[in-house]
Amino acid sequence: MSERLTPRQRARQATLEEIKRLAREQLSRTGSAGISLREIARELNIVSSAVYRYFPSRDELLTELIVEAYDALGDVAEAASAATAGEPPLVRWAAIARAIRRWALADPAEWALIYGSPVPGYQAPGERTIEPATRVPRVLLELLADIEAAGGSPVAASFPAPGGVVGADLEGVRAAIGRPIPDTLLLAGLAAWSFLFGAINLELFGHFTNVITDFDAYFEVQVERIASSLGLNVAAERPTN
Repeated sequence: MSERLTPRQRARQATLEEIKRLAREQLSRTGSAGISLREIARELNIVSSAVYRYFPSRDELLTELIVEAYDALGDVAEAASAATAGEPPLVRWAAIARAIRRWALADPAEWALIYGSPVPGYQAPGERTIEPATRVPRVLLELLADIEAAGGSPVAASFPAPGGVVGADLEGVRAAIGRPIPDTLLLAGLAAWSFLFGAINLELFGHFTNVITDFDAYFEVQVERIASSLGLNVAAERPTN
């Protein structure tokens, strides 16, 4: 049984949530660089020093928002992966890709916070942000591991394995997931990850305006093209939903 909060603790938690809500509103209006604790204090009708008792600096508040955004997106990706467990890899890849894009379209300001331009003067504390930031990549790496366990990717296998610094970097990625994924499949997976996030960025930030007229249809086409690069049988496994 969880410990019950005292009235003071409940009040503090409510204020924390209200501060973050107002910060997200600022994020939507002005972007991450425009978040101001003093402005939040004015909206709460309290002195600015009171806000600093909850978040000692703007950077502390930014870190909290970043961690929560990474975790929210991680929840979405993990849920899509779990919901399609046992399905063909193409079905799983498409479900994960769609879920990530839906979250980004629903929360463009939070997507921009974690995948847009860096906030000037802000340095993310790795001890707080690295773990939540790796949740989505880990979902994609687990999918690669399942592809390899099912017989591997004939398309990825047709490319030579890299050596030197790139090979060493891939060894680190493989060690992080703890499952045997060959370098060529890892490279294909990293390219798929790059496509997915790059395509969402281009759409959200308006770079496809007057180029693409149906973003949903375009995304579906590209999801299948990237699936082919992973060696997934698009014709046989095409999702029906």
